Amino acid sequence: MEQLKKNEAFSGPEGPVVLVIMDGVGIGKNPESDAVALADTPNLDWLKENAVYTELAAHGVAVGLPDDGDMGNSEVGHNAIGCGRVFSQGAALVGNAIATGSMYEDAVWKELISNVNEKESTLHFLGLFSDGNVHSNIAHLEAMLTKAKEQGVKKARIHALIDGRDVPPTSALEYVERFEKFLAGLNADGTVDYCVASGGGRQNITMDRYDANWPMVEAGWNTHVKAEGPQFASMKEAVEGLRSEKPGILDQDLPPFVIARDGAPVGPMVDGDSVIFFNFRGDRSLEITKAFEAETLEEFNRGPKPDVIYAGMMQYDGDLGVPAKYLVSPPAIDRTMSEYLSNAGVKQFAISETQKFGHVTYFFNGNNSGKFETETWLEIPSDVCPFEDAPRMKADEVTDEVVKAIESGAYDFIRLNYPNGDMVGHTGDFEAVKVSVQAVDEGLARILAALKKAKGVLVCSADHGNSDDMCELDKKTGEVKHDANGKTLPKTSHSLNPVPAYIFDASGSEKVKKADVEAPGIANLAATCITLLGYEPPADYTPSLVTVG
Repeated sequence: MEQLKKNEAFSGPEGPVVLVIMDGVGIGKNPESDAVALADTPNLDWLKENAVYTELAAHGVAVGLPDDGDMGNSEVGHNAIGCGRVFSQGAALVGNAIATGSMYEDAVWKELISNVNEKESTLHFLGLFSDGNVHSNIAHLEAMLTKAKEQGVKKARIHALIDGRDVPPTSALEYVERFEKFLAGLNADGTVDYCVASGGGRQNITMDRYDANWPMVEAGWNTHVKAEGPQFASMKEAVEGLRSEKPGILDQDLPPFVIARDGAPVGPMVDGDSVIFFNFRGDRSLEITKAFEAETLEEFNRGPKPDVIYAGMMQYDGDLGVPAKYLVSPPAIDRTMSEYLSNAGVKQFAISETQKFGHVTYFFNGNNSGKFETETWLEIPSDVCPFEDAPRMKADEVTDEVVKAIESGAYDFIRLNYPNGDMVGHTGDFEAVKVSVQAVDEGLARILAALKKAKGVLVCSADHGNSDDMCELDKKTGEVKHDANGKTLPKTSHSLNPVPAYIFDASGSEKVKKADVEAPGIANLAATCITLLGYEPPADYTPSLVTVG
């Protein structure tokens, strides 16, 4: 790859450039719904008045998603920030592979189908039951089931992880009713038997990430594979029954369930079956994939591993080659900022707590799980508890380490992620979210103070919105929606809002000026950081938000 060229007019600051990613902190459209605006954030307020300030697109086509109705997410957001360009992402790649039929011509799909047809066994689909387009899309599932029937598959079982996180928090029955009608259509001629076999809330089973809570994966394995758990006659009955046991529970937290006929589970996974994990996003797919693929598993006692053919919707980790079989190739992201900086000898430090550590490392580096030569990574272990119970999360500990890194003088570029605005935002707990945002703001004050002493530069932005949009809004009027009792309807998903970007030269040199950039997005942050470090960004990177010198 080509080398970065030094900027002859600007050699970079005396201290480090620090990139702060405030996960899930956007700019809301309605003050009543915007927990960021309602939180006490004197330091963000000060930056808006005193730093170079702009607003960035962080969703839709600006981050490689199919259209501007698609919410941004942390995976594609960190890809865009880290590589400085926009690549077509999972939702778009899978949607295109299905629409063109190319996925069905691939050897892996053919192997999965021929396996169950030859053995008269079952084709299983496991994944997030959602159209949020962040981890999965129910339309992809429906298309694959339709194709499976066309190709002679007689028996299919669906293991549905309930969302309520990338979609409204208690919307499960909307998807259940849609899907039951769809399945009824497929089953109507009596030639196939397709039904839901198991499920549970996505924050309760299966979809853990970064090795934070393997008991979630164990619970999912026991539910989907072994068919162990409370039995119900249908998914609708399960959702209604579990809700009645715990009124007010959000979909993402629903306990696991198993569907049974005449007292027997309809869909355990057994020798000879084929299994498709139909999530396309990698972070919450790796652990369940390991449970299916690893010959030995130390994280939990899975019992006998059924001899199934397992495939992911996409490859979730190119470096590790996981999974071994997958239906759609991921975006080929190359020439990331980290690689360029490493080749230039720039010392880099990356840090977050467990919940977003992979985002500021793996995803930031273009879905690459290996460090570049000049990188140092540090993970602060996250608490294992509901995020609303500890909304400050590990902001203080992350800040401690960042301040140490600044003061050490050992690093030229420091990047960090504060997960608070996103992880607590997903809980729908408005007051907890305000506390979480305030923790981030307090961390910024300490980072700013350290940068002023070190004469460095702050770049502060976000990967997408969430905590800026905590209530359901009327699509026509923009007003907050209420239930029959006058209570605001909570929103737990990401927003379609822009995110802020603050660039502050703490050295006081006044060399950093706002550039005239058309339709800026978060992909512009890479060139911005490279420019501030005293280098010329690669020609095909989206342009810097600032000029220097």
